[in-house]
Amino acid sequence: MALLLWIGFGIPRADAAREPIEPVYLENDRVRIGVDLGAGGGIFYFSQKTPERNLLNHFDKGRFIQQSYYGVKDGSKWDKKEWRWNPVQGGGWMDRPAKVLEFKKGDGTLYVKTRPKHWATQEDVDDATMEEWLDLRKDVAHIHFKFIYTGTISHPASSQELPAVFIDYALPNLVFYHGAKPWTGDALTRKVPNFPNESAQPDESWAAYVDDKDWGIGAYFPDKKRLTCYRAKGDGTPGPVGSACSYFAPLETFAITPGLVHEYDLFVTIGDVSKLRLTFQAIHEERCQLRER
Repeated sequence: MALLLWIGFGIPRADAAREPIEPVYLENDRVRIGVDLGAGGGIFYFSQKTPERNLLNHFDKGRFIQQSYYGVKDGSKWDKKEWRWNPVQGGGWMDRPAKVLEFKKGDGTLYVKTRPKHWATQEDVDDATMEEWLDLRKDVAHIHFKFIYTGTISHPASSQELPAVFIDYALPNLVFYHGAKPWTGDALTRKVPNFPNESAQPDESWAAYVDDKDWGIGAYFPDKKRLTCYRAKGDGTPGPVGSACSYFAPLETFAITPGLVHEYDLFVTIGDVSKLRLTFQAIHEERCQLRER
């Protein structure tokens, strides 16, 4: 997963620069989610209302819950590394933010439309837009992502992050189900990923990072059965703005071609692993029922 290895490792900055420039929150009596309008609307914050603790990492413009896509080798370099076409919702590696084109906050909803930045060159990707819709369903955040490509270049097929998910390094244990009996309560897989990228096969289409008491944050990504993951130590500092992070991204392989419109959903919640699994199973069954109608 060489293309996915480097996203999220920007240049060192002052601590103040790591805080959201224009945060906007959506909340109910159970959870709170936040987007940074000063960084393309990347999702930088997710916490229970009580006790409050942000479980996401947003050390730089590559680290949010956010969209990121890969395409043709274009001669660009990230620092001194050969890179390729890579529109990122939050911005570029030198901390240049992506521009929010439109923002709406409704009754229990948020909407953001973004002009992404090329991760390596820092330039606006003028032939792409990214959209996200957020709403809260009790203690679950539902995010709908949309990517529109209006360019003329046909990019080669690549593994695409759908989406990138950056989490507090203090949650070390990756949990998911891999096996032949999904949604039956069969035993879960637990691992502490290393660096660089490792692969996993989440056969129930969800994964979580949890502490040693099995409590943490998880995401359900319908119909996706491939995952890339790592734990980056950085300088060892955990927390929302620490240089250390836990990461995963569900993957699909496809090409960015003229006229492409790609949409997908993500569901995020907090709790112990057994609760996360039951919550995601309920969402899975609801979606299956809707398809059968």
